[in-house]
Amino acid sequence: MDQLNKEELESVKRSFFNLLALFLGNKQVESKYVGCLLKWSAQLNLTHDDLHHIEGNFDKLTYIEPEDKLSKMEAIYHLVHMIYIDNIVEDIELEVASIYAEKLGFNASVVGELFKAIATAPYDGKTVREVRKEVKEFLEFYNIE
Repeated sequence: MDQLNKEELESVKRSFFNLLALFLGNKQVESKYVGCLLKWSAQLNLTHDDLHHIEGNFDKLTYIEPEDKLSKMEAIYHLVHMIYIDNIVEDIELEVASIYAEKLGFNASVVGELFKAIATAPYDGKTVREVRKEVKEFLEFYNIE
């Protein structure tokens, strides 16, 4: 897994908090999704302050829709990073990522193709940076706004 600098890690954490807010905004959250989100929180090494922020704002966490193409691409990049953080791509991670990508406005069939490519990348020997480049090209090809 490619290492992130402090600024990149903070950006991924903000995306994680937004993803968490999306799921917590539902009346009911399936345990399999909670498990995935907990796994990512542990792998992102959330700090004591991060956890206190979640605890203190649990009922106030609000999903914020990324407004432009660049913000949506960053959200997808962060999903890719969370999926690859342990160099293992699990079905539930792809399912959570697909829910989020569809919420971002991506067509379900496009999301399916995108995450199929992500799932096979480790077998193809690709780094997360190479996958990020492919995601960008994919989004540009489909003219995702």
